[in-house]
Amino acid sequence: MKTLKMNTMIRLAAISLVAVLSSCASWRSVDVAALQTESEVTTRLGNPTHVYQDGATHLLEYMHGRRAQATHMVRVAADGKVISYEQVLTEQKFAEIKLGVSDKAAVLKILGAPYEHVYYSRVGLEAWSYPYKESGVWNSLMAVYFDQDGIVRKLENGPDPVFEPREHRRF
Repeated sequence: MKTLKMNTMIRLAAISLVAVLSSCASWRSVDVAALQTESEVTTRLGNPTHVYQDGATHLLEYMHGRRAQATHMVRVAADGKVISYEQVLTEQKFAEIKLGVSDKAAVLKILGAPYEHVYYSRVGLEAWSYPYKESGVWNSLMAVYFDQDGIVRKLENGPDPVFEPREHRRF
């Protein structure tokens, strides 16, 4: 009887693990390039987490993964056809942010919504945090700092403290 219970528990744990892993991986396996229209994208991926107007096109944002470490943007033309689909939390996209030039609206169109934001009153800067997998491997955190006018003043990258061992955390 004890062995039967143990086998059942092991099977349930294995099924649960497979379900969790497949749900995490499912957003990666979608071939959005094969989807030609916005309605096909939303049917397959669901409602976007945010939508941004960008001139004659608009962007559908899909935040995924633990702490939203992956954000995909689908660019849609005025006629509803998909133009592009890309993971935006990358070193290349962070490099598109220009100090002293880019504002909050531009950052939203480049990176999407932040995972969290904090205001540092002592220095008068607001930080938007973007957890991501640096080089597809390391748990990293990019912080984008805005002044009171909403202009980017600083970018800061480092290990994501959430994933550091407790004894190495600074807080």
